[in-house]
Amino acid sequence: MPLLRRVRRVGPVLALSLVLAACAGDAPQDTFKPEGRYARISYDLIMPVFGIAAVVFFGVLIGTVVIGLKFRASDDEDFDDIPVQIHGHNTLEIGWTILPALILAVVAVFSVAAIFQLAEEPDSDLRIEVIGHQWWWEYRYDVDGDGSFDGPDDIVTANDLVIPADVEIGLEITSRDVIHSWWAPRLNGKRDAVPNRWHPWNIHADEPGEYIGQCTEFCGLSHAEMRIKVVALEPADFDRWLTEQQQDAPTFAEDDTSLEAEGYRVFTGQLCASCHLIEGVNDENFSDEGLQEWERPIMGGKGTITDPELQASRHAPNLTHLFSRSTFAGAKFNLRKSTEYCDGLGIDWAQDPDDFDRCFDRSALEDWLRDPPAHKAMQPEAVEGRSTVRGMPDLGLSEEQIDQLTAYLATLGRSNDE
Repeated sequence: MPLLRRVRRVGPVLALSLVLAACAGDAPQDTFKPEGRYARISYDLIMPVFGIAAVVFFGVLIGTVVIGLKFRASDDEDFDDIPVQIHGHNTLEIGWTILPALILAVVAVFSVAAIFQLAEEPDSDLRIEVIGHQWWWEYRYDVDGDGSFDGPDDIVTANDLVIPADVEIGLEITSRDVIHSWWAPRLNGKRDAVPNRWHPWNIHADEPGEYIGQCTEFCGLSHAEMRIKVVALEPADFDRWLTEQQQDAPTFAEDDTSLEAEGYRVFTGQLCASCHLIEGVNDENFSDEGLQEWERPIMGGKGTITDPELQASRHAPNLTHLFSRSTFAGAKFNLRKSTEYCDGLGIDWAQDPDDFDRCFDRSALEDWLRDPPAHKAMQPEAVEGRSTVRGMPDLGLSEEQIDQLTAYLATLGRSNDE
């Protein structure tokens, strides 16, 4: 009995803690705070359903308690007596059959209506392909409206999905490896990303701002760190952003000895360029003949395999406009420091030199370049019987190379007229 008494004392405290945890005022992934048309459609459906479910739940719970107290056996009762049976009571049996059926029918009518509303074609011609990778998201914009996502005017980015505010946007969601699920709860529900299938999905943000999401389908080691950030801009700002994203990255002359130029040579000479694409640097005209070749041991010490064959699909986030984003490494880490001032700068946080110096989280990027597997669970080494890997390996960069590469990466997506 002492254990039972302790449970009775601690139980209410634990229950209250759970209730308070569910009432967090600043929870970024909150289905119950819709901030877009499609999220409101789901919200307007689930709230009445939750209300009906609550009535049923408490009705059954209270009824069970009342019946248990009212009809509990007394000490002098003959336990061999069979209580009054209600089998064959037509009124009761018809009632508890028809009432649930009516409730389900009403819910079904509104559910079907909501499904058709969510499936309506968005009012914008802009389409974005969302591609899930282990463990980050890629976004391809059909800028020219030709129905494909690889035209000369189309753009590719990662981690931060940028959209115009108060515009319905159509997504085409797929995956390059395993099943993922794209979920930004304040903009809409979740949609599975399945290899070789393209699932249509719509999102809409009422106001400019940042909306947080998460992969909701277990997809391996870093599933919990495969995050989503949607950035909604004023339409004019979005058009400007779209134009800037179509520009190639800067290159550097061979006789340029600046820190940025040395970093450029680190990028193109090391294995970075075998996986990461930078438009104008290592796009379709790029040859990997000059890349450093090295061997990496297979897990367990059972042989070696030569890079750059390691990277699965040889595919990693496009870095052309890295500093037009605020996150990296699957949106797990911030490029932009998370302060009230820096967050208030929005997507242009890196354009002004003073703001950049104040807001760039340099240590986060340098720590990542120094040893990526130490900061995010991945499979950066080959396994016997399979040569491909998942995630960024430790490239063994020196501190000098890290400084140079950081300086070069900091030129990507920033204005060149400083």
